[in-house]
Amino acid sequence: MAESKTRRIGILTAGGDCPGLNAAIRGVGKAAKGEYGIEVLGIFDGFAGLIEKRWRELGWDDLSGLLTQGGTMLRTSRVKPHKYEREDGEVVDMTGAAHENYRAMGLDCLVCLGGGGTQRNALALVEAGCNVLTLPKTIDNDIAKTDVCFGFDTAVTIGTEAIDRLHSTADSHRRIMVLELMGNKTGWLALGAGVAGGADAIVIPEIPFDIEVVAESIRERDRRGKRFSIVAVAEGAEPRGGFVDDDRYRDAGEGHHVATRVARRLETLTELEARVTVLGYVQRGGSPTPTDRLLATKLGGAAAQLLAAGEYNVMVAARGEGWTAVPLEKVAGKRRTVPLDHEWITAARLIGTCFGDE
Repeated sequence: MAESKTRRIGILTAGGDCPGLNAAIRGVGKAAKGEYGIEVLGIFDGFAGLIEKRWRELGWDDLSGLLTQGGTMLRTSRVKPHKYEREDGEVVDMTGAAHENYRAMGLDCLVCLGGGGTQRNALALVEAGCNVLTLPKTIDNDIAKTDVCFGFDTAVTIGTEAIDRLHSTADSHRRIMVLELMGNKTGWLALGAGVAGGADAIVIPEIPFDIEVVAESIRERDRRGKRFSIVAVAEGAEPRGGFVDDDRYRDAGEGHHVATRVARRLETLTELEARVTVLGYVQRGGSPTPTDRLLATKLGGAAAQLLAAGEYNVMVAARGEGWTAVPLEKVAGKRRTVPLDHEWITAARLIGTCFGDE
């Protein structure tokens, strides 16, 4: 058994769930326990469990059979230590209590698996006196300083399969099919699934769109005898000038999904029937793809190596075929958006995909 500078860790999952979390827990836990003899405590329900003292030691049986499972065996929550809501409804800062519990558990480091919000909360705990190590998890793929996040490949696969299935029904009815995908304020998910699934138009937050441009591309397809069009829409996409100040979208209702608002305008402009599919949380469910299993296992094992070396307060980032440790202050509060010259956008434009901007 290799020598380790870390004796005991706690591990938690925070924010939204996604495929690959259990694989990452397994990767960290098995490598830490088996290779380095590190004691692993599982903290349940994210930062809420750290504040409310819900944890126990994880044994080998706990870490068995996790690789193919979706979700997270540690459960999760969106509780933030600095904005903790008590039972009486009062919101208080519990960062100090979280640090006290960290010390009471005898931890050398807290391992946090999560997205952008988790990276910010982790840095706050570092500033409070905890040692922290994080792994990048999100289907949105928007965490800074990593090439990819685990959970993303599975979500892209689900989105692509949805587009594949929409092709036949769209062609049968001569329809516009508008598919809304998650992604928060970035377009990685809609772009990846849209290109892989052969969407005719892709609307993402990084490229404010003109609905007239999208409509004309669909009308042109119809003139060429194409019986249908598929439009992939990111949930954070907006037209030039935004929705609020644009009366053309008000007939769709302010509270509706962006895909619904886009579909209603396209119906008006093209005189073609449009139908909407919102995948929503389906994108987060189910078993992780082999790619996500590999990534989560790689980053989990890398985390164990860093723990053994006593290297804390970093995020384990995917970099090319390998990994690197990035200081948390370079990650927290930053978002990785789709570059306008990204190869997926370039390839899609070359084959005639419309992004609503030209």
